[in-house]
Amino acid sequence: MNNEQILKEQLTSFKRKYGMTVGWRLDKNSRIILEHLHDDEEIKYAFYAQKNASSFNILGTAVVAVTNKRLIIGRDRVVIGYFFDSITPDMFNDLKVKSGIIWGKIEIDTVKEFTILSNIDKRALTEIEREITSAMMELRDTISLENR
Repeated sequence: MNNEQILKEQLTSFKRKYGMTVGWRLDKNSRIILEHLHDDEEIKYAFYAQKNASSFNILGTAVVAVTNKRLIIGRDRVVIGYFFDSITPDMFNDLKVKSGIIWGKIEIDTVKEFTILSNIDKRALTEIEREITSAMMELRDTISLENR
């Protein structure tokens, strides 16, 4: 399977399992992810969420993908353009999970900024935390082995 098929399958599976997660225009947001993938990059895990701190702001849907090299976030703007974030393992500091009554948040702390992913079905929080944290730890280990 190619990355486009993997991404679509991952998002469909996530939506089926965690239907309370707020997300719109997943195909348009996915295109940003696919456009910025490197030739040797493979998607390992993907989900969607709102990239903002407010539970009331539901217009900032982002597709998030964990690849074999980094964590990437793509958001298509409603009018013109898009936003793209890339978090490499050397920039990743920590991840915090916050669970509410219906939704939860994932807060990603990097060397330079703080990224908040919100309006996530609270049942998905453990899976997301496990996938991101384990991928970042594995990638860091790989990098440190290469630098020896």
